[in-house]
Amino acid sequence: MIMGNKKQNISGAFRRWLLLLVIIAFLATTAFLWISQTKISQNNAVNLLRLNISDVREDIVDASDENLLKLAHQIANDLNQSENITSELLAELTEKYDVTEINHINTDGIIVASTYPDFLNYDMRSGEQSAEFMVLLSGETEHVQSYQPVSYDASISRKYGGVTLENGGFVQVGYGAERFQKDIDEFVVGVTRNRHVGEGGLIIIVDENWSIVSDRYGNEGKNLDVTGIWINPDEIAENQSFVAEVYGEPCYCMHQLTEGYRIVAVMPKSEAALSRNVSVGVTTVMQIIVFAALFIMIFILVKRLVVENIYKVNDSLSAITEGNLDTVVDVRSHIEFDELSNDINSTVDTLKKYISEAEARIDAELAFAKAIQYSALPSVFPPYPNRKEFDISATMHTAKEVGGDFYDFYFVDDDTLAFLVADVSGKGIPAAMFMMQSKTLLKSYAESGMSVEEVFTNANEKLCEGNDAGMFVTSWMGLLNTKTGLVTFANAGHNPPLVKHADGSFTYLKTRPGFVLAGMEGIHYRKNEYQLEKGDVIYLYTDGVTEAMNVDNELYGENRLLDILNKNAESDTQTICDSVKTDVDIFVDKAPQFDDITMLCLKYNGEETSSMKELTVAATVENIQVVTDFINEQLEASACPMKAQMQIDVAVDEIFGNIAHYAYGEKTGMATVGIEVEDNPQAAVITFTDSGVPYDPLTQPEPDITLSADEREIGGLGIFMVKKTMDEITYEYRDGRNILRVKKYF
Repeated sequence: MIMGNKKQNISGAFRRWLLLLVIIAFLATTAFLWISQTKISQNNAVNLLRLNISDVREDIVDASDENLLKLAHQIANDLNQSENITSELLAELTEKYDVTEINHINTDGIIVASTYPDFLNYDMRSGEQSAEFMVLLSGETEHVQSYQPVSYDASISRKYGGVTLENGGFVQVGYGAERFQKDIDEFVVGVTRNRHVGEGGLIIIVDENWSIVSDRYGNEGKNLDVTGIWINPDEIAENQSFVAEVYGEPCYCMHQLTEGYRIVAVMPKSEAALSRNVSVGVTTVMQIIVFAALFIMIFILVKRLVVENIYKVNDSLSAITEGNLDTVVDVRSHIEFDELSNDINSTVDTLKKYISEAEARIDAELAFAKAIQYSALPSVFPPYPNRKEFDISATMHTAKEVGGDFYDFYFVDDDTLAFLVADVSGKGIPAAMFMMQSKTLLKSYAESGMSVEEVFTNANEKLCEGNDAGMFVTSWMGLLNTKTGLVTFANAGHNPPLVKHADGSFTYLKTRPGFVLAGMEGIHYRKNEYQLEKGDVIYLYTDGVTEAMNVDNELYGENRLLDILNKNAESDTQTICDSVKTDVDIFVDKAPQFDDITMLCLKYNGEETSSMKELTVAATVENIQVVTDFINEQLEASACPMKAQMQIDVAVDEIFGNIAHYAYGEKTGMATVGIEVEDNPQAAVITFTDSGVPYDPLTQPEPDITLSADEREIGGLGIFMVKKTMDEITYEYRDGRNILRVKKYF
């Protein structure tokens, strides 16, 4: 810790931080205690409210049940004394006992007499509410239901009780809201008037119209809102606590509906918080004492046991960090410092070893990076063995483990080959990373269908973004039309290529170059054209070739490059690249390689005249023989041996049969079969083309031929035989067509 310009010693800093941590710990534990005790007090209040509501509810239900059963027993006694129970008798008893409804049910559960004529002959078992009273025919002597809406009219609430009769059956007595309230209002007032929730809480009971039935403060008959409580049953569920200001004091509240009454329990928040305040207060005092004692003890112990020894260790470490690796740390007062001393000494002993190993590891990682960089470049030559219109070769030799040069080539469509060479400013890892970014951008723009000048223009804008390092790229890129030999190209500050002409000599193809890529925003590049004739060669390179330097600081130069190319003018593309590299190495001799050496050589052979013969027919089973005859006619003209011809016939039958059966589903489409006979070595190449659903037979699993015919799954054997009998088989899906080629040598 620094105070002004004066640094504080470790014990003072430790004392300050320890005090701060103790205060934070004290505040954190106090806050946690406050929150937890608040939650506990709230939960206790809610549980107390719920318990009091439950007690009052049970009292009301018991009183209600007792009153109704008392009336039911009195009516049952009158009926037991009557010889004939009629609906008229029940009507008289209804007026006598001031009840709403009386029903007489026989031993079969059928209402045989009722104050409601519509209920006569009603089977009590048929209703959910009425079926509850069937227990009176199964041994029970009395049964009572809660106050609830009747099943036939939800707007009417009624309470029913039933008592068995001496002569069998039972009587069911029900009374409505008025009599129900009359019977239990007095009881309700008595139950709640002297009941307390905690010390200062209370119970309030209201009827269905929110009028107060019982209240400690004498507000009977008034609406509940005079207390300050407003309950919306749709928002505040029963037995859910909520907070309201009751008679001017914030309280926890809870409500529940029972027997037509709503019980509201209230408890002051101040009372609920009392236990929390006491607990927090006592605990806080104890924490102050404990934390103060801990602060003093920890500070003294740490200062004596740790700080003083740390000073000793620091003295030794200061010497080590200043470069004196022979310093030995010798603090042995305790096991921990003894081990620390040993660890520091061991670390110092291995530090030199780590330095040398780090150099070796960096070399290995750079070699791995070099392998990754090389893997991003085309490395298989010839890259397109089926394309006879051109030959192409390329090489790259980096001055360091990784470099900034790169070459690339790829088809942007069936007849256009993009090829380029580029050189990133700088060397090493930064150049390699910028090289990968540049290569990816150029390829993505070229493959999107842009012209060569648009590729450079767009790549330049993208490379300029965020180019804080100020790196740039020189590049020469061409697009070769493999059919015509026309090369459209653009040059972004790169060395001019060399072109071999019809007379066999190389000359430089010099045009006005554009600005380097990533050098400046807003640059637009120009397109140039050059017509390659059959046999012409174009050679691209980076300045690592012409600027290679020998021990006398002489440059290899453009003239030497031109001479070596003219000496190898009739060589193939790979030999040309190898000859240039060999000549550069001889010139440089023992001088270190100064720059990356990258080159690309392309020879234009021209488009070959195809000898393929084609037949287009409907893809039907009936045309299999037509196609077979067409193929055999060409094979016989080429003196194909009978064994090879028979194998080809089997393959044609299988492949064309699959097209006929599956390519177009239930519809009929067209299929084209082509055959071309190659020389040196002699072989037949047969191509099947259809516009049916995409299907690659080469990706299908091979059948298990070790199984018997009964065990083997159906399908797959035919194409398996084709794979085994033909020497080469390829598939591609292009331009909405399936193209399958088979090749058989003979």
